Amino acid sequence: MPSSPILPPAGTLRRRLLAAAGATVAGSALPVLPALAQSGAPAVPAGYPDDYEQTIARGQREGAVTVYATTDLDIVRPLILAFEARYPGIKVHYEDLNSLALNDRFLAESARAPGAGGADVLWSAAMDLQVKLVNDGHAQRYESPERGGLPARAVWRDEAWGTTFEPAVIVYNRRHLAGVRLPRSRSGLARLLQDKAPGWRGRVVTYDVEKSGVGYLLAQQDARMGSEFWYLAQALGRSRVQLQASTAGMIERIASGELVLGYNLLGAYALSLMERGADIDVIAPRDYTLVISRVAFIARRAPHPNAARLWLDFLLSGEGQGLLGRSSSQLYTVRTDTENPYNATALAERLGYALKPIGLGPGLLAAQDAMRKRAFLARWRAALAG
Repeated sequence: MPSSPILPPAGTLRRRLLAAAGATVAGSALPVLPALAQSGAPAVPAGYPDDYEQTIARGQREGAVTVYATTDLDIVRPLILAFEARYPGIKVHYEDLNSLALNDRFLAESARAPGAGGADVLWSAAMDLQVKLVNDGHAQRYESPERGGLPARAVWRDEAWGTTFEPAVIVYNRRHLAGVRLPRSRSGLARLLQDKAPGWRGRVVTYDVEKSGVGYLLAQQDARMGSEFWYLAQALGRSRVQLQASTAGMIERIASGELVLGYNLLGAYALSLMERGADIDVIAPRDYTLVISRVAFIARRAPHPNAARLWLDFLLSGEGQGLLGRSSSQLYTVRTDTENPYNATALAERLGYALKPIGLGPGLLAAQDAMRKRAFLARWRAALAG
């Protein structure tokens, strides 16, 4: 086997994959898409109410929509281009942020006087943070025409909307685990880490739950499922686990061979790299595999409310979901009534049926209770310290 990594360094790999997918690299000019053929105003999508043309007209007069999101700009760029082509005159201002930074920035801006600008739509994988914002009155209710195409678990109070179906998996480098009996559960992973110490010390990675909203959400959900999580957390600590906030960065380091494996990583990035030849694989634990959904909502004080509704509807539509599925990271989507092959049903068939979607609703609020969060983080630090 060659000793040098088969993949380029982190960052370079992502740029090559994006180029292969027809996307552009951040900093370069966006490709110009021809505007959709128009005869007057853009057509109302099929099945939408007749008065939707008023929403379109008002959105075009607003002229912009500002989206704060945790999805990489390079992934969502085709969605932005298609939206702007469908609704000429509406410019998408997209802010790509870490989940905690997104939450904090939105709250700081919400404390300012009305009319001071800010986000129209928040779209984040930190489901519990999003639900807390909605519960605290920061979202506006909107009955999307796309509601009928979504599973019930993806909608909460017509305010919060799930858009993707993304499993948290174990990602590993095939070369490093060649000949090793693969762990199929959390207890199995803990035993493997024990057996492989000290050779793997410092070469295992997971989310930094104090810096990643998604990492905290997943760890909290793990802890609710039983004591095996804390047994695994101690094993991770003895392995001197590395902690990071970026999913893509962790998976690229595993693909390069720098790291051996990662726990609880969002699988879409890994599955996409596998299809492009990366020497990695994923394990969906058989005890259960958590599934998150990137949650979107329209801000109650959205500066461009009509353009925000157009954006949300497009994101939830069959076309928008298909664009996410065909993105450079192939985000599996909640809709299963379209021809998009990257959806919840296809994922269950591919990874098995131990998938456990995290419910969108008030059950997520407990994780954001201040006292409970402090206690959880203290126990997490103690477990990692061994």
